[in-house]
Amino acid sequence: MLILLPPSEGKSVPTRGKALDLASLSSPELTAARSEVLDALVALCRDDADKAAAVLGLSPGQLDLIDRNADLVDAPTARADRIYTGVLYDALDLETLSAAAKRRATSRVAVASSLFGMVRLGDRIPSYRLSGDASLPLVGPVAAIWREALPPVMTAALGRGLLVDLRSGMYANFWRPAPELARRVATVRVLHEHNGTRKVVSHFNKATKGRIVRELLEDGADPRTPAALAATLERLGWTVEIGAPGKTGTQLDVVVSEL
Repeated sequence: MLILLPPSEGKSVPTRGKALDLASLSSPELTAARSEVLDALVALCRDDADKAAAVLGLSPGQLDLIDRNADLVDAPTARADRIYTGVLYDALDLETLSAAAKRRATSRVAVASSLFGMVRLGDRIPSYRLSGDASLPLVGPVAAIWREALPPVMTAALGRGLLVDLRSGMYANFWRPAPELARRVATVRVLHEHNGTRKVVSHFNKATKGRIVRELLEDGADPRTPAALAATLERLGWTVEIGAPGKTGTQLDVVVSEL
């Protein structure tokens, strides 16, 4: 099973640690693309702060992120599971997982990244700011770079297992599983049901996904199909509705009544 998470916009900032070594990251096949995006981002932030603020969608109170990006090559790094923060990662609470669940997280969880394409939780990366819809001077939209580079890497990472795709739409644009993988792809949507009406609530959607991943890692089950994943989640106490299989996989709706 491969659980694919979105990154967080907010990130913790290491104060010490080794500098970034692209060659040490998992999936070394992505090194060339990672270097291309990294060089373009650093150059933009070093050479034109005003343009960088516009490209990165920064508010006046976030301009310090330009300097942070400009220093990415030499900045301290930490494990990705300590860099990514926010609602989903707070609910997942990786640091408090059991030892067995932490081992499963290392092998079963990956994070979509606009700067690195895909990282594993043990990869050492710096804190950065780059949105998945950004278009950098010289290289263009980062999503286009990853759409070209990621398919063979992600297919290899998935192997014969089930993909549990929890990415947001922006990051889903980086890589879409080929049709022949569809029977082994489950996307998860969280719906809040109140007075007979269902809707997606962004904050709670993220928190619930974090709790779902945590429970899957602690439980240790390794479902191989969307239906088997749904059965596992139901056993763990979730209410799940399975959609019809499609060309891109099967959608599972997790329905919750309390926020």
